[in-house]
Parts: sequence; structure tokens; C-alpha cells
Amino acid sequence: MARGDKPYRVYRGGRVKGKVPIGRPPSEERRGPDGRPGPSRKRRARAPRRRRSWGRRLLLAFVLVLVLLTVWAVASYLAVAGGVESANDRLNRRTKAALVPQQGLLLSRATNILLVGTDSSGTRARAGNRHSDSLLVLRTDPKRHRLAYLSILRDLRVEIPGFGTNKVNAAFQFGGAPLAIRTVRQLTGLPIHHIVVVNFASFRELIDELGGVTVDIPKPITSNRFDCPFATQAQCARWPGWHFDKGRQHLDGRRALVYSRIRKNQLDPSESDATRAARQQQVLEAIAGRLMSPRTLARLPFVGGDLFAPITTDLTTGEFMQLGWVRFRAGRTLHCRLGGDSFGGYILPDEERFVVLQMVQGRAAPQPPRPGALYGSGCLTGGGLPGG
Repeated sequence: MARGDKPYRVYRGGRVKGKVPIGRPPSEERRGPDGRPGPSRKRRARAPRRRRSWGRRLLLAFVLVLVLLTVWAVASYLAVAGGVESANDRLNRRTKAALVPQQGLLLSRATNILLVGTDSSGTRARAGNRHSDSLLVLRTDPKRHRLAYLSILRDLRVEIPGFGTNKVNAAFQFGGAPLAIRTVRQLTGLPIHHIVVVNFASFRELIDELGGVTVDIPKPITSNRFDCPFATQAQCARWPGWHFDKGRQHLDGRRALVYSRIRKNQLDPSESDATRAARQQQVLEAIAGRLMSPRTLARLPFVGGDLFAPITTDLTTGEFMQLGWVRFRAGRTLHCRLGGDSFGGYILPDEERFVVLQMVQGRAAPQPPRPGALYGSGCLTGGGLPGG
């Protein structure tokens, strides 16, 4: 039988006649003309695909994140710097001259910053009104990792340089920010290194830009009728006033501003300007916390300039950054107020105010206002509200 022939023929089942292919043995796969086996042809092995290592991928991801963070940081700084520069331009030379020069950095030295809230606005009731609606000294103490808020009650009777005795909030009306600085310095003995003037007419816009603030309201509040939200007098006559429930609440700019300005609570006649000062400290702390939140930091390139629209200040961009770091590092917060006893429409300064000033500077242990004193001077640590 010839090599490669089938040993049988198949006529059914669909197979075609012919030889059955039989694989050659390895030795016979390739032979030369003389019949000898030739060199075998080896299959060329495929080169494995080059795969990126995890290390290279991580390196690329790290570089990409680094580039994005750099772009974000530069854009944020430029936006904030533009807003701060505008806020610096709004401060006049007389105000700068009234400040005590800062010795050293905010990161390492105790610093006193005067915060003035003005109640001038576009409403008819407040047209041309230049009283300071709030006066507060923020003292940073990096060495003790502590912040101290010192509220000065607006009806406190003090000596205003060149104008005699009057309510402390009249100083801003008589001589603007420079006179307010000198009055507070004379009252407290504290050097005022920096000033921040906040226009309450734009205050609500700042809070709305931050997405609102969250505050813990200690008791229900129904205010007296001020800044009626309705258009007609008939509606305002039937309106009971602004109401706030007890508990933790998220407030938009309008309600946060109202909350910080309430002086009289119809549900608690004992509340006064002292409790209002405590509420203002609450809102300021909430704003500071919101400024440092991840949401705000992520949006800084887009909103950084707008955050400083309601502010007039001498603080530079670098000093604001230092202030943010000091606030982040602070482990304790002290809430204080300068007050006294109510008499004839004024609040007469009490003797405790001298001890309070020692507390603010860290030279004495915090003590609350004396029992029964609605407007008394004192301090509380943590989240307590003096007089609240």
C-alpha cells in the first residue's frame, strides 16, 4: 500500500475519495534532496505585550494630582488676593494710622483684631445710620493655641476721645473707624493691631456665598418687629416677628443676619443686648468654620474675591492665611463680654471688667458673669454663650 493511501474506501457518509492526510513525523517534516532530514523550522515566539507597571501608573496619577493642586492653589490665591486688595483699598489712611503696628507674625505673636459691624443699609429706617451695630475684639494667642472673643455691649457708657461720655457705639458715628479704634483701646488697654469692618447690608450675601451657616440655637426665639419681610404695612402689622426654633439649624444669609441682630425675645424677656452679643459670636464662629470647610476651599478660585466684598480691612492676604492657620490650630475658644449694670438707658461698666481683660490675655482663669447680672462682664470657655 502506497504511503498516505487509506486502507479502505468510503462511498457513503459524505467523505470524498482520496488520500487521508497523515501528519509527518517530526524527523520527516523537512528533508533535503537526498532524503535526509533537513533543519527543522522553529516557530518564532511572540514577544509578550509590554504592560505598564502599577508603579508607573501611580506615578502618573500623583503627577496629575500635583498639577491640579498647583493650578487650584494658584487660582485660589489670585482670587483671594484680588478680593483682599479691594478690601484694603476701601480702608483710609486715618484708620491705618490709628492701628498699632504688628510686631512679628500672627503665627507667633498674640494679635488683637477689632471687628466692627455697621448697621447702615438701604432701608428707610436705617438710611444714613452710621452707628456700629457690634464691636468685638478677636485676640489670637498662638502660643496657648487659644482664641478669645471679647464683645463690647453697644450701650456701654464710655469716654469717647474728644466727645465726652456716650454709648460706645456712637464712636463710629462721630469719627468712623479711627475713633472707634481709639475708644476701644482706651477702654480695654489692648493695642489694636488690625481692623475688619463688616457692612451688614452685604453680610447676608457673604453667608449665601458660603452656602449658609449652621448654628445651635439654645432656646426658642420670637423677635420684636424689625426689618419686616412684607411689602405692605397691613401685613407687617399682623406679622408677629422673626421666629427661631430651638436646636441646630442651617441658616441662609438673611436669617443668619436677623439672628445675630435680635435684641429682644418675646418668649424670654430676660434676653438683652448681652445675649445678642453672644449670638453674634456664634454666627462669626460659624462663618469662620464655613470658610475653612472643604466645600468653600474647593470653590475658592470662583468665589474667593466675592467673599471679601462686604469687608474693609488692613489685613493682607498673607495675614489672612496666617489667621486661618491659627484658627485651625486653636484648641480652646474663650467667649467674653464687657458689660455692667443698666441705668438710665446706659450700661455702666462694672468692676469685673478689669478681671475679664486679664482673662482675655490669659492672665486669669475664665469666670462667668456674676449671678443675676443681665449685662455683667464675664467669660465662658468652649461653646458657652455669656448671658445666653
